Amino acid sequence: MKKHNFYAGPSILPEFTKEKTAEAVVNFAGTGLSVMEVSHRSKEFVAVMDEAVALVKELLKVPEGYSVLFLQGGASLQFLMAPYNLMGAKAAYLNTGVWSKKAMKEAKFFGEVVEVASSGDANFNYVPKQFDTPADASYLHYTSNNTIFGTKVDAPEVNIPLIADMSSDIFSRPVDVAKHDLIYAGAQKNLGPSGATLVIVKDEALGKVDRPIPTMLDYRIHIQNESMFNTPSTLPVFACLQTLRWLKEQGGVEAIEKVNIEKAALLYDEIDRNKLFQATAVKEDRSLMNVTFVMTPEFVELEKEFNDFAVSRGMIGLKGHRSVGGFRASIYNAMPVDSVQALVDTMQEFEKMH
Repeated sequence: MKKHNFYAGPSILPEFTKEKTAEAVVNFAGTGLSVMEVSHRSKEFVAVMDEAVALVKELLKVPEGYSVLFLQGGASLQFLMAPYNLMGAKAAYLNTGVWSKKAMKEAKFFGEVVEVASSGDANFNYVPKQFDTPADASYLHYTSNNTIFGTKVDAPEVNIPLIADMSSDIFSRPVDVAKHDLIYAGAQKNLGPSGATLVIVKDEALGKVDRPIPTMLDYRIHIQNESMFNTPSTLPVFACLQTLRWLKEQGGVEAIEKVNIEKAALLYDEIDRNKLFQATAVKEDRSLMNVTFVMTPEFVELEKEFNDFAVSRGMIGLKGHRSVGGFRASIYNAMPVDSVQALVDTMQEFEKMH
């Protein structure tokens, strides 16, 4: 039976990525060695890093004056590195869920954190639209996609620099990089396996804070060393390169966005039609990547039965986060339309049973 991988992360990867990475685990670039056992400074791996950086710039149309890095520590370390490098006395944060709150917690080590708005009053099922941003804040930080609560956030229009955590929707839709001083993303959703972190930073935004920055946490050190100050995650970076190649073959970010819209519409339409289910995020803010839904109140006792039924049909990783409950279908770039249709068919079959 075919398995349909709806895990929120680590999550589904393109078959191309898995196949090419598996080959390189045995024989990397004709060296007769594994990509896991060659020097990161070998010409073969330096070529991997260079191509990965170049493809990020190409696919996201990164302007001149920005550096692209592959670091480690996930978005969780970026919660700390971002304010360490870019925050003066004050920074503004848009609170749309768990990851926003974690980022705010780290920023408080460096100064005043202003929560400009929060959707916590409704368990983060919407995105605040109207808020004031302090003119003297170093930046506004936002999370572009909320995996737990199933909402997406477009870049706010503000008069201060922007920082974005794009861990769960990077490369899923076009982004205006020039609006941002910093974009970061853990790889394990839309880019590669866990262990690599993508950072895109505006060069002229750096070097403006007075505090001393530890070497490993200083973006400038990593830029000067081209992501090689310490040993990079060679296997995850290699896998990221394969995904970037695959994405280019699909037609790039603009083309994959059309597919993502189609997949999300297919699933949301079924949720809205089916009397057993209801979406948790307000319609205008629904994520294209993480579709969160629950049983309707009159059928809530069927939750476990549906989950077990879905598993029996090959649906893996549908259980929702404890903060929301119910179900979460993560339909990242690598998720084929056929798998979304299989979930819809499962929901319809379950509806007929009840």
